[in-house]
Amino acid sequence: MPTHMSSLRIGLAIALTAVPAASLAHPSIAPAHGFIQGLAHPFQGIDHVIAMVAVGMIAARMGGRALWALPCAFLSMMALGGFLGIEGIEVPFVEAGILLSLPILGFAAVFNWKAPTVLAVAVSGLFAVFHGHAHGSEMTAGLSWAAYGGGFMLATALLLLTGICFGTALEKVLAQRVKEVTSL
Repeated sequence: MPTHMSSLRIGLAIALTAVPAASLAHPSIAPAHGFIQGLAHPFQGIDHVIAMVAVGMIAARMGGRALWALPCAFLSMMALGGFLGIEGIEVPFVEAGILLSLPILGFAAVFNWKAPTVLAVAVSGLFAVFHGHAHGSEMTAGLSWAAYGGGFMLATALLLLTGICFGTALEKVLAQRVKEVTSL
């Protein structure tokens, strides 16, 4: 692989490692209620964008069953975490789990982690529980969890899809680079 591609990967990995400190794990921007707030919330914090786009990228780069297993696992486990948060059921280390998810998922996306699908699903699902719990815990009492959750799930699906598109495009670019180098 050309040196500039290795430098690019290292630069991206370093940048992704610095993000957790900047994101403060999970900043509470406003009380969570309603479909529009649920739809907007994942786009308001870099922690959400990075985690969800990274899971989509990992899924695309792994391919096969992982292409749909990872995003589906992330969505369903995030919903479970959200439910636990709404119900006031404690999940230990939520903020630490969110913080830890960023460099791990970021490195996995950038460095093309090729773990067994079941392991990738388990790791992304675990982190999704933390992300979901944080949002469920933010729900304003007495407001519609279904409306907020529906918006949040739709936004999450869009971020996962964005990651799948980025991962697919990255794989195509890298395959073209390899083809160019081997044809020299």
